[in-house]
Amino acid sequence: MDTQTIVNIGFIVVSGCLGWFAREMWAAVKELKADLAKLREELPTKYVIKDDYRQDTQRVLDMLDKIWAKLDSKADR
Repeated sequence: MDTQTIVNIGFIVVSGCLGWFAREMWAAVKELKADLAKLREELPTKYVIKDDYRQDTQRVLDMLDKIWAKLDSKADR
């Protein structure tokens, strides 16, 4: 074999490996995009937004403050 044939075979092998790697990366990115889209759909149904949680917690604390005030004003005998 001459030098040109060896270079051509090496180029074919390297190109094949790079093509396989690029195809695998493309498939992985495509799968990640699908997973991200699914997560965007499911996330609001499973978790509470931080502001909503704070508002609800504040309402509960306000009710507890009212109960505590009534208990303090009650005369124990």
